[in-house]
Amino acid sequence: NRYTFASTLSHLRRTNTPIGRDGKIAKPRQLHNTHWGLVCPAETPEGQACGLVKNLSLMCYVSVGSPSEPLIEFMINRGMEVVEEYEPLRYPHATKIFVNGTWVGVHQDPKHLVSQVLDTRRKSYLQFEVSLIREIRDQEFKIFSDAGRVMRPVFTVQQEDDPDTGIDKGHLVLTKDLVNRLAKEQSEPPDDPSAKIGWEGLIRAGAVEYLDAEEEETSMICMTPEDLELYRLQKAGVKLDEDNGDDLNKRLKTRTNPTTHMYTHCEIHPSMIL
Repeated sequence: NRYTFASTLSHLRRTNTPIGRDGKIAKPRQLHNTHWGLVCPAETPEGQACGLVKNLSLMCYVSVGSPSEPLIEFMINRGMEVVEEYEPLRYPHATKIFVNGTWVGVHQDPKHLVSQVLDTRRKSYLQFEVSLIREIRDQEFKIFSDAGRVMRPVFTVQQEDDPDTGIDKGHLVLTKDLVNRLAKEQSEPPDDPSAKIGWEGLIRAGAVEYLDAEEEETSMICMTPEDLELYRLQKAGVKLDEDNGDDLNKRLKTRTNPTTHMYTHCEIHPSMIL
């Protein structure tokens, strides 16, 4: 399909469900909640192929895969006991660690290990497309670095006060300074390509993170940075007026839940689902 550049891109990002077109079953044609931000809810043909032929969203990315051996090595150096040496009677409550679906070992202090692995990914020592899922109830920590997973980018929210960068807990890692540097870069491109920040620079700075459908289920994502600000004020005990009648985005606003412990990520923009 080479009518226009946009139609070519759309054709390259098409997905097909291998089910007979004449079937009367409605379920495979319907949108699933986990498609949010990964599959476009609007772009699908009419007629028989409706809902079976779908298109990836604007920001959707398919992982290309990376080797898992360095990751296993890293965790062994951080106190992971390999599964061959594991004695269930000695550590009955140890957290199991899976890499690409294979049980590789156990760890006594999963909270510490998860924060360390997450930190290495945010600092780009680890591939940005590696997914880290901690199932607290099942006592499992799952890591995926294989190819073919659909992922999407979101802004990261600072989880602890950082004295080095000066970013407070609950604020976006993306700072005004970074945005100004990006804007300056657009107007006056640097002569040296290595001095360019660009999208890769945002990933290296830890301001943007890629999540797949499974990791998204263990994250708290707010819709807009304004919602994050409202949430922080609510946590600080400020009485908020929920009725913002003139706001055009009112329907998209997530109602602030007082029981929410902490947001971990923030949507880049609500229109990124298309």
